[in-house]
Amino acid sequence: MTHRIAVIGGDGIGPEVTAEALKVAAASGVDLRTTEFDLGGARYLRDGTILPDDVLDELRSFDAILLGAVGTPEVPPGVIERGLLLRMRFELDLYVNQRPFQGTGPGQDRPHDFVVIRENTEGPYVGEGGLLRKGTPHEVATQGSVNTRMGVERCVRYAFDLAMARPRRHLTLVHKTNVLTFAGDLWQRTFDEVAAGYPDVGTAYNHVDAACIYFVQDPHRYDVVVTDNLFGDILTDLGGAVSGGIGLASSANLNPARTGPSMFEPVHGSAPDIVGTGKANPTAAVLSAAHMLEFLGEGEAAERVRAACAVSLARPLAGTTQEIGDDLAGRAKAAQA
Repeated sequence: MTHRIAVIGGDGIGPEVTAEALKVAAASGVDLRTTEFDLGGARYLRDGTILPDDVLDELRSFDAILLGAVGTPEVPPGVIERGLLLRMRFELDLYVNQRPFQGTGPGQDRPHDFVVIRENTEGPYVGEGGLLRKGTPHEVATQGSVNTRMGVERCVRYAFDLAMARPRRHLTLVHKTNVLTFAGDLWQRTFDEVAAGYPDVGTAYNHVDAACIYFVQDPHRYDVVVTDNLFGDILTDLGGAVSGGIGLASSANLNPARTGPSMFEPVHGSAPDIVGTGKANPTAAVLSAAHMLEFLGEGEAAERVRAACAVSLARPLAGTTQEIGDDLAGRAKAAQA
């Protein structure tokens, strides 16, 4: 089967690591038909374009989107993030952000293996709020967190389904229910009600500040973690830090209802300081492509890619961006034999 993939290389090292991810994915034995889209900070600086409506409509027709990284120092913070990344998440209903973490954390002697499920379309990121008397000594800024029963439940239910499919069958809710008594109450009640339908899944609850401690001191306690948009953003960076570095962290922005394409991207940024040097490790982008293959129904190919990356996760490969990509592609291709 041929899969139509929209490719947004983006800025900085984004195009470099995306090229290697596509190389490895192809070597795993799948047929990908790719279309490049020029979007990101560089495009914005060139002509003011972020994400036109017609381009967004075109993206809807693809099977998946593979994103490299976006952002340049010359563009003010928030312009590309809200105009491109968040808009795609909201408009394409990418309501689950899934990030796996495998590794041996600092001070640990055995590897951990857990997944964070982050609600991806609500919370503080929807942009509710505003400024009053801006620039004066009496300025007021508000930033609301929007949480709906529908949005919370579909994310929590996805997390329970994932936990059911894993050997440990355990799910931890992370929030701040002792302070965020409205949003936290909605999350806790929804979690408890959905849990009743999954008697084989063990459950736990952590406040987010405690979870930050446990991610470092005792990451093995976690199997699947579900949390809101903001807490998930923070926790997954920490998860990357205790799992070999954020430069190796992959992610999937999923529309499980499949009413549109899902988007796959490495967690790292565009790293403009090393663009063109060959120093960028493409492993996170390659692992993101493995997420993409699995979501497209190419499970065996996805496992070949992950197996190829296992050596890089255990001990980062030496060489340039392209050389590492060649190595991973060779391993993925050999696994077909």
